Amino acid sequence: MARVLVIEDDAAINDVVATRLSRDRHSVTQAFSGSEARLILGGAGEEDAAFDLVVCDLMLPGATGEELVGLIRERDVSTPVIVISARTTPADKVGLLRLGADDYLTKPFDLDELAVRVEVQLRHRGGAASSGELLLWHRWTLDPEARTLTVAPGEGGEKGCAVSLTKIEFNILEALVRRPNRVFSKSELFELAWGEPFASDDSTVAVHVSNIRAKLRETGTDGYVKTVWGMGFKLA
Repeated sequence: MARVLVIEDDAAINDVVATRLSRDRHSVTQAFSGSEARLILGGAGEEDAAFDLVVCDLMLPGATGEELVGLIRERDVSTPVIVISARTTPADKVGLLRLGADDYLTKPFDLDELAVRVEVQLRHRGGAASSGELLLWHRWTLDPEARTLTVAPGEGGEKGCAVSLTKIEFNILEALVRRPNRVFSKSELFELAWGEPFASDDSTVAVHVSNIRAKLRETGTDGYVKTVWGMGFKLA
């Protein structure tokens, strides 16, 4: 569970972003102005005021987003900052990235895309702190902390066992199980699994999914990973 600060003066946008990130088991603190954010960040040296990631608008009362990004970078060079703004010019984006923002999302934006970008930035940082939870999907049990996958025996006599996965293979399955109803594009899975922007051909993810299915075939659960043609992958 990561601690996320959302800075946005539009209450409706702030609330919907906070709700979406809370669904992903993040602990969200909301600030509705630049001045309120300054007060919250004022204790950034204290444990209770530390955040794993900040989502920040630019046009804010009391202090601008640019000022807040600069403040965050003065105190902590490692905390990822995702800027959300209606400004769309390349100069705005380049300027914010140079100032210290890690990512830039233009309004209006898709909440699922924001959630994926949050996960990518947290992986760059080293990942959100583990809450010790187990991820369950039918016969699968994934342990994100131990990085293990265990398959329970099937009622039809299918074999149960621990399945040895590479880091990338586990990351792909973890992303799918955390959002079992979502269809992930190959580029989204790449960014979640590798922890870096998508810069490869589509076959990279497909090959890893094929390897996962091969390892699961003996358990009879290889069909859990479904190909959605023309779109990507999801859990069946």
